[in-house]
Amino acid sequence: MSWKWEYAFGAEEAARTAPADFLARVESTADELVRAAEAVHVHGRAHRGFDPRGGDVIVPGGMFTYQVVVRSERVYVVQITYLGF
Repeated sequence: MSWKWEYAFGAEEAARTAPADFLARVESTADELVRAAEAVHVHGRAHRGFDPRGGDVIVPGGMFTYQVVVRSERVYVVQITYLGF
C-alpha cells in the first residue's frame, strides 16, 4: 500500500458542487500533505500509537480540513468550505 489522499464523509458530496479551480487547489495541497506524511511516517503500516492531529488549510477560495490516518497510509479530506474569494 502506498500513501494517498481521498475525500471522506460529506467532503466528497461538497466537492461535486465546488468550482474546478478551487478543487484543483485543494487537491494540489492534499498531494503535498501526502508527501509530507509519507516522509514523516516511513513505516506507516507498522505505526503504533495515536494518529497525528489533523488540521485546517486555507487555500485561495476557501479552506479544507484534513486528518492523517497513519496505519491506513491515508490523508482524508473531511470537510471543504468554498467561500468564493
